[in-house]
Amino acid sequence: MSTAPVTWLLLGDKRGDNRMVEVIAEHLPWRSITKRLVTRPEWVVPKPRVRSTLDHLDLAASDPLEPPWPDLVLTIGRRPSMAARWLAEQAEGKTRLVLVGKPSGSIEPYDLVIVSAEAFLPPSSRVMTIDLPLMRVDPAVVAAEAELWRPRLADLPRPWIAFLLGGPTGPFRYDDALVERVLDGARQTAAGEGGTPFFVTSRRTPKPVVERLRQELPRAARLYAWGDEAAGNPYLALLGLADALLVTADSISMLTETARLGRPMAVIPVSTPGLGRLDQWRRELVQRLFGGRAARYAPLLGRLGISAQTRDFAAFERLLVQRGLASPYTIHPPAPTGRAGDDVGRVVARLCELMGYALPKPQPTAESSCVTSI
Repeated sequence: MSTAPVTWLLLGDKRGDNRMVEVIAEHLPWRSITKRLVTRPEWVVPKPRVRSTLDHLDLAASDPLEPPWPDLVLTIGRRPSMAARWLAEQAEGKTRLVLVGKPSGSIEPYDLVIVSAEAFLPPSSRVMTIDLPLMRVDPAVVAAEAELWRPRLADLPRPWIAFLLGGPTGPFRYDDALVERVLDGARQTAAGEGGTPFFVTSRRTPKPVVERLRQELPRAARLYAWGDEAAGNPYLALLGLADALLVTADSISMLTETARLGRPMAVIPVSTPGLGRLDQWRRELVQRLFGGRAARYAPLLGRLGISAQTRDFAAFERLLVQRGLASPYTIHPPAPTGRAGDDVGRVVARLCELMGYALPKPQPTAESSCVTSI
């Protein structure tokens, strides 16, 4: 290919997911076109069946998906990837599909799948494994938000301990044990330390959990519930202002963003009772079964609708702790002793290869540079 490939980014409504695709696009030596896709209300929470379709999208509110079709599509997540698969079918195989993150379903529709440490996929030439997820927040944005919020928080006593809550997913359950754990941390921060506990919830945080926090948090605590426009959302500001950040184990995105900023962080354990424990055992079993020679059977199982891939949240937490990027749960996590690596350069080089581009020799210092091959 002697010209820059026409590249579309198919993005949904998840900020953290979108950011990973955008980071890759920002480092490519060619421009890309962003296509924002809006999910129909009935499929925002329920998961649609994975297939090549646009039926789950609000086409009137989404950016148009019309020919001429691109040479390359970068996407992430179940709902945008379903649209990407539909697009590739319309393009009759002339569009390359690159998925960031573990696919929902088979890897077969994709030319490349980029997964990070929490995901397990059997070995394949279509799979590229990197270290941490590519998501990050711009330190300049964090600094700007911190300055915006600083006057509003200035009178609150230190230390400022931020509890960042995700929601139930995979093996994790948001039960009474989790609520008691974070309430105890809030009371210890307020009464024992004389400081201020901040609670920031996400759209995945169950409403009963939010309501119980609203009723039982100590008076010194500050609760910022998802969707409360009057209170606002200080998530980005607290990434810069808090003395420590405590993040629930289910939220790969918040754990990664905090780790990349090099802030003191601890992982809040989330319960895996009953079916959750069985789910975790299933994830570990999949890795044992398909991590060796049996991996060759994974594509066949995929065609039969049986998944040989998974995400191991517990392994990701262990990785963060082993690398010195996070601590087990405590309201006094130390400063990180490790530094988060960055695989963007490797990803860009792989995309250059996929699209017929070659890195110049000797390789320049700019990790994302590549030139057209003739």
